[in-house]
Amino acid sequence: MSTGWSIYITVLTVLNILGCLWLLWWTSQKRTGAKPANETTGHTWDGDLTEYNKPLPKWWLNLFYLTIVFSVVYLVLYPGLGAFAGTRKWTSADQLRADIEEHNARLAPVFARFASLPIDQLAQDPEALALGRSVFANNCATCHGSDARGARGYPNLTDGDWLWGGDADAIVATITKGRSAVMPALGGALGADGVAATAAFVQSLAGVAADPGLVRAGEIHFKTLCVACHGPDGKGNPLLGAPNLTDGTWLYGEDFASISASIANGRNGQMPAQEPIIGIDRARLAAAWVYSLRGTGQAADGAGGGR
Repeated sequence: MSTGWSIYITVLTVLNILGCLWLLWWTSQKRTGAKPANETTGHTWDGDLTEYNKPLPKWWLNLFYLTIVFSVVYLVLYPGLGAFAGTRKWTSADQLRADIEEHNARLAPVFARFASLPIDQLAQDPEALALGRSVFANNCATCHGSDARGARGYPNLTDGDWLWGGDADAIVATITKGRSAVMPALGGALGADGVAATAAFVQSLAGVAADPGLVRAGEIHFKTLCVACHGPDGKGNPLLGAPNLTDGTWLYGEDFASISASIANGRNGQMPAQEPIIGIDRARLAAAWVYSLRGTGQAADGAGGGR
């Protein structure tokens, strides 16, 4: 928080408290001069319903004074006056951290029972799978969906097609360390015609009918610019996260326009590292649940696999 903003908040808060004090004091003062016996505020409702101008009840005033005292004590003890942290140095971030540590300590024995078991064994344990699914739902479902079938741009984890490898160690590494997949934009190097020809050749690799002339031209471009990652046969490279272009599984769409956009503009897929967030024990349980899903489902409409 900047110094100016801190001063502004502090001054505004103090002025509000002082203003309330002055208003209470002013309204509680007796006015000089004669007053009518039944003085009203001048407001009239329904023709004959009026409001007497009476002083505020003492109990109400005292309660209001108590709330002001409470606010002053609170602002001394806790944050509220700009950058002043309060004498207790309490912060919501520290409170959240303490709550998380307490929660983790309480659950540690539950997860520790599975810490030494291999992933393939965890994938056959109903209790471990239930815990893994819960971890997945809380941390992974936002992108991959509650059923792990993904969506456009977010991999389907049930179709058996993997960008970075589908063995137990690879899945654990993906979850714990994250992945960063970069498909460079080739539109500038290929031009519009080259992009169209390469897209047609990529479609042909997956068995999709395409213009033979474009396919022949695209094959030349592919062997010049694409084989380094996708391989001469287009089957990809899990060490680089380069997808297999021959199996009909598409992360960003299988139509000509989507493939052309991938070639021309590139793609940048980010899988955030989960170990700093959920820890290794929870990550391994989530990996076991994902491992158990391999090949159990098909891609959702418009979505692709390709881990």
